[in-house]
Amino acid sequence: QVQLVESGGGLVQAGGSLRLSCAASGAVFRLTDMGWYRQVPGNQRELVATLTTSGATIYADSVKGRFTISRDNAKTTIYLQMNNLKPQDTGVYYCNAATLTNWSASRWGPGTQVTVSS
Repeated sequence: QVQLVESGGGLVQAGGSLRLSCAASGAVFRLTDMGWYRQVPGNQRELVATLTTSGATIYADSVKGRFTISRDNAKTTIYLQMNNLKPQDTGVYYCNAATLTNWSASRWGPGTQVTVSS
């Protein structure tokens, strides 16, 4: 079954850290660039971190230097290490293909809530 399941969110004070995990089942997710998205109420999902199949990483300016995206060797789990969290990092975090297609856009997981208090 092809699915994405995110976990690891929670409530943390500003300056704290969290590590998000995304269990990605399905061969297609092992063969494509993957990303972490953030959504706040009223806004569209924003791509904040990308990990290419060659291992390159790309970050939004808002998280550069604080977030790190990685994946395990089996390429079934994608991680997002978030350090020095800020209240503006609050949102629901999702993983999915970094370049969305009709197929991947229909495969969003439940997401995981991250709340950063000031």
